[in-house]
Amino acid sequence: MENTTIENKFKTPIIIVSVVIPLAVVLLFSIRLKDFGISVEPLSFLPPIYAAINGLTALLLILGVLAIKKGNRALHQKLMTSAIACSVVFLLMYVAYHMTAESTSFGGEGIIKYIYFFLLITHIILSVTIIPLVLFTYVRALSGQFDRHKKIAKITFPLWLYVAVTGVIVYLMIAPYYV
Repeated sequence: MENTTIENKFKTPIIIVSVVIPLAVVLLFSIRLKDFGISVEPLSFLPPIYAAINGLTALLLILGVLAIKKGNRALHQKLMTSAIACSVVFLLMYVAYHMTAESTSFGGEGIIKYIYFFLLITHIILSVTIIPLVLFTYVRALSGQFDRHKKIAKITFPLWLYVAVTGVIVYLMIAPYYV
């Protein structure tokens, strides 16, 4: 009973964070520091770094699943905690880049344009969806609710992996169009 109490304790903060993060990203995405008289060079070096962090997140997720399948709970926890940390670092870099640089338009044409936008749109939608899933999955593990953790992790893992991998693919597809 105590374990579900721990989850209930975190339920409201998780919901708040899950709403605030996407709203903050949308808001910050539309703010340019130069519009406030803050002269800062575009952080144009960040996109390949945060794409690499997405790739690292995907690797950590896969290694984390392999670790738990081998019964190594301690390694699994470290890898998944590292994946969450990578996601936070990605988010901070992503917002910092977009606050200092103009958005880049995809220049591809034909079928590749439709593939790009499909990947981008599904990536964005699932990146919002994954926030509460990751947080509830993590809290259930920390509170020792391993049956409930495993049940939600079966949903969280493939979605989070998709977000991480498509983040890299979207970057690789738009990279030639960065100015």
